[in-house]
Amino acid sequence: MTVSFLITVFVLGAVGSYISGLVGVGGSIINYPLLLYVPALLGVGSFTAHDVSGAIAVQVLFATIGGVWGYRKGSYLHASLIGYMGTSIIIGSLLGSLFSGAFSENMINITYALLATIAVIMMVLPQQPMQQEAQESVSFSRWIAASSAFVVGISAGIVGAAGAFILVPIMLVVLKIPTRVTIATSLAVTLISSIGTSAGKLITGQVPFLPAVVLIVASLLAAPLGTKTARHVQAKWLQRALAVLLLGVAVEM
Repeated sequence: MTVSFLITVFVLGAVGSYISGLVGVGGSIINYPLLLYVPALLGVGSFTAHDVSGAIAVQVLFATIGGVWGYRKGSYLHASLIGYMGTSIIIGSLLGSLFSGAFSENMINITYALLATIAVIMMVLPQQPMQQEAQESVSFSRWIAASSAFVVGISAGIVGAAGAFILVPIMLVVLKIPTRVTIATSLAVTLISSIGTSAGKLITGQVPFLPAVVLIVASLLAAPLGTKTARHVQAKWLQRALAVLLLGVAVEM
């Protein structure tokens, strides 16, 4: 593992995290193809699909801590919804990550391709207007919340993602959760999911530690910059361009 390889990992992690903060999608869905393909194309080194899924699982864990911490004093973290979805998703993500070691690289890539296609659909759908209701006025189906989170957890555990890009539309469209509550609560559920995913990847030896640390540093530095930039630019067209790129990557995989 050379210095040039680690520098490449840092730059790619920073680019992916900045874009995720700018257009509002999970960094893992962008970083996965960047880390899988670009280092090998540049000739500085290469990752296997298992390495990439393990590294970004740990990255997502640390990236979501700050987001949840920022919402800790507000009224938008829905404790009951976090309980039902969080319990199901950590079981699903732990199972998915534990069994992912037995998956071939092609199967992991196919799982990513399916998740990326879903993310593309979510990015091009019309955005719902921001709703202001606090958590006290929210009701939801416990069975739908728990079962959907379990399925998302299994898929996310396989590729090392946390599934935020799928959780958000489920909460908005299926469970009818107000937008602000969805944003805060999905971060908390994503954090719980990433705990299960990271634990499974660590247990099965799929985490390359030094690249994972480099990715963590890159994401903590770059993601807030992307979020700050998003306040001053209209990211709609960039988001659609990214959707086309992700769809191309999904088809290639």
